[in-house]
Amino acid sequence: MGSIQTPDHHGSHRNLLAVSRSSALWPEREKVDAIIVPTVRPSAYLAHAATLAIELECTLVTLHSGKWTCAQEAARRMPAEVSMTAIDVPDPAGLRLMDFETTRLVAGGIFARKTDTSLKRNLGLMLSHLIGWKRIVFLDDDIRVPEPADLSRAVSLLDSYNAVGLSIGGFPDNSVVCHAYREVGGKQDSFIGGGALAVETIRNRSFFPDIYNEDWFYLLDPVRGLQPLAVTGSVIQGRYDPFRNADRARLEEFGDVLAEGIFWLLDQGGSLDQADFGHWREFLDRRRRFVQHVLDLVHQAELEPGDQARMVAALRASLGRLALIEPDWCQKYLQAWMADRQGWEHHIRGLRGSMSPESAVRSLSRKGTHPLNCVIR
Repeated sequence: MGSIQTPDHHGSHRNLLAVSRSSALWPEREKVDAIIVPTVRPSAYLAHAATLAIELECTLVTLHSGKWTCAQEAARRMPAEVSMTAIDVPDPAGLRLMDFETTRLVAGGIFARKTDTSLKRNLGLMLSHLIGWKRIVFLDDDIRVPEPADLSRAVSLLDSYNAVGLSIGGFPDNSVVCHAYREVGGKQDSFIGGGALAVETIRNRSFFPDIYNEDWFYLLDPVRGLQPLAVTGSVIQGRYDPFRNADRARLEEFGDVLAEGIFWLLDQGGSLDQADFGHWREFLDRRRRFVQHVLDLVHQAELEPGDQARMVAALRASLGRLALIEPDWCQKYLQAWMADRQGWEHHIRGLRGSMSPESAVRSLSRKGTHPLNCVIR
């Protein structure tokens, strides 16, 4: 991490996590029930996850959408020894998901998200309940796990914690604004996230809202602030260009504001009840000062002109979207999330468990709709 700090930004939230490193303290390693990978990339990107599934003797679930990937192609490329369930994810209207208030609140507006990552992760949770998987690992297709045993160690901690993240090395896992802050010397860490996350599915009845930083929301608890969380092991994030398109920063801003605003309270021992209108009004001012501060640092930094121009464009895009975020919107979204959290628990309780994979996949579709296209092996 760099050395620059600012009173308007918390560069790390690691103090909120239990850290488990000593191999002498490991309980007996538990079996990973399934590795679940949401993907839009070509099927070649699933090769590493397939290797992990073989090594850990668990099922690999791949959830496909977009023009570059499909279940049939993924199955064709998989080694014969992989136990797999590959599913093509259709339009949400045909899926047996609850109608989320958080989604309705932003639908069709400037804060609506344009990816289906949250949808796929929620389907993965539903599939786990229908089949009876208790310990699963969410893994992104651009993340590598150098030591497969780290996944076993992570799930072995799920008796004590609701979710266990793996520490992400390689390219940092941050928002565009935080990437820019790090590039100019800001003291910026990364938190655990859905890219490499072991999850206990029985006690943990959370869901992934359709918003940037959906994994941070997944880790929240309405009463305690955060669920019991830990970090252990390590993974390697593949490199990407966070400043390639200023739209990325624009689309991240609402979710970044909400997550950072909530974690600002949690860092100081606060609770979700304190995220009222006054908190959001103050935090939005704080966020504006922070992004402007990063922009000023970028202007002053000795950067390659093209890189500097792209960072400036991204930060200005963030400021433009930030100007449209009002305190009452933040408050309304958090209230909608609270309602959805209760609704999701009810939704999950209504799912019949101990199904075969074939029956479970059929149960993901709404009644009267076509069954999902899938390959189960």
